[in-house]
Amino acid sequence: METTRKRIAVFSGPTATVQNTVPLVTSNKARRKYGLPLLTRRDGTPIAHDQLRPQRLAARVTVYVRQFSAHPLEHDAAELYGPPDGYVDAHGVFSRDRRGEADVAVYEVTLDPDDGLYLLPYMARQADGKPWDDDTAHPGAPAHLSRQPFLPDASRLFEEIDRFGLHEVSGMNNLLSGKSDFDFIRVVPSAGYKKGRSAAERTDLGEGDIAPERIGEDFFNYRPFHLWRDPPRHSMARVVNTVQAAMDSGKYAGGIWLEGSPNMEESLFWMNLLIDTALPICGNSSQRPHGSIGNDGDHNVADSVDWILSDAWKDDSGCNAAGVVAVLDQLVYTAREVQKADARPGGYVATGGHGGIIGSMGHAPGAPVLTFVPSRRHTRNSAVNLRRLPATVDGVVRVNGEVKTSPVSVKDEQGWLLPSALPEVRFVKSARYLPASSDVSDEGEVEILARIAKNLRDAPLAGFVAEGQAGNAKIVRPMDTALRRAVFSGMPVVRVGRGNAEGIIPADRTGLMIGGGNLTANKARILLMACMLKLGCVPPAADASNPTPAEVAAVKARVAEYQAIFDTH
Repeated sequence: METTRKRIAVFSGPTATVQNTVPLVTSNKARRKYGLPLLTRRDGTPIAHDQLRPQRLAARVTVYVRQFSAHPLEHDAAELYGPPDGYVDAHGVFSRDRRGEADVAVYEVTLDPDDGLYLLPYMARQADGKPWDDDTAHPGAPAHLSRQPFLPDASRLFEEIDRFGLHEVSGMNNLLSGKSDFDFIRVVPSAGYKKGRSAAERTDLGEGDIAPERIGEDFFNYRPFHLWRDPPRHSMARVVNTVQAAMDSGKYAGGIWLEGSPNMEESLFWMNLLIDTALPICGNSSQRPHGSIGNDGDHNVADSVDWILSDAWKDDSGCNAAGVVAVLDQLVYTAREVQKADARPGGYVATGGHGGIIGSMGHAPGAPVLTFVPSRRHTRNSAVNLRRLPATVDGVVRVNGEVKTSPVSVKDEQGWLLPSALPEVRFVKSARYLPASSDVSDEGEVEILARIAKNLRDAPLAGFVAEGQAGNAKIVRPMDTALRRAVFSGMPVVRVGRGNAEGIIPADRTGLMIGGGNLTANKARILLMACMLKLGCVPPAADASNPTPAEVAAVKARVAEYQAIFDTH
């Protein structure tokens, strides 16, 4: 029988609050059982209710649920209900018929391990018998004495959303599996298997056993906070290659990328530029951990499924007109413009002052609407997507005191992005009253000069993003002088306005630096990195402080190529 069910790829990215759970705290039910100090309220009395955590039953059990206990007004409409299954007396004995005035009407329910997760008191303790009060055995505990609150992939997240998430109108659950099938792919995940995992136990898409994984190398978390790890730059190649392979497989209707809210915008813009696909890709983050009060991430995930399964994103040819988007708080943001503004639900903004919110999930989930189509090039039309990148480009190095170009491999023989190719792009920031004197020389710009020297030694592809004044991106003269030295050393420089500038920063009037348009500094960095993989370095001058007219012309010609991409992406 032919099925119309579609399959979605779900990618786990770093520090993803969507996959972060609140601490597993030993319940008072367990503390009473083992004679441990109870959890108390501020006045010192025991807490009124144990927190319940999703867990699995080990054996079948029969429970009796008090009739009319699901809502305070059920009893008010008692005549609309069928009879109970029986009654429980004061001694807890069940019978089918009422035997006394004090008997309580109940429903008889058999709970089975195959039912899935149930909300139950958390009974676990530490190995030494102490209760768990947080993620760690003690404040500042090392990794081997700490638990991981993040989920290793999104399979458990989706199971819990399906089990406990309810549609606000119908009251039904199965909000995800009722619509689509999913594959869970660990790209640069937020948690890992420190002891490894057998192939039979895997819940993600992959073959063979998972070898023991290391924090900061294989997975990237932010809790426990003292063990925070960020992914290194070369991880960006793995993001591109993994997502591109999935989108090329023909198995999926689209993809969902999960990452922490402060940084998701950079990953989404990177994919918007590098991934060659006509399929939709959505990004989801969460301002609050999964399972906490007011958690927004679960709803964002469900909305992304609806966006992918809808036709809202399609153009007349059936291809994705919107590019990579962020689906957050029932709004659809372009990857180029979305930015986190505050750590609260609704704390996202569209930067640049010219659009950015292009759709809405509506007030009836499952009915997304695309209201604007971005004019900037993206995904399959991007000039810098993976398939349009060359195999090699020119980088720049210093050999025996001489600055010269040197080939840099961008892709391997199979056409995948090489981690070693990722450019080194750093920020510099201008400000009023920054120079120490009225001198315009670059001698005082030690950070920039040191970075130029290090780039020439270690990073054949390198550049700078300079954040200057709002409106014109002007930077102080010493910094401008130092950055021009960088340009003639083979390193392109992009100028942007500070903050979330709404004006369009044009091409530099000298033709030596790239105008960043209305991009933020972080987004300009991502685009500059992509451009360098396409165009390589700026032609270096023999003497960066005194270029010849021909060398100046060569730089201007290459910067114009960069500018053309910045103006259209």
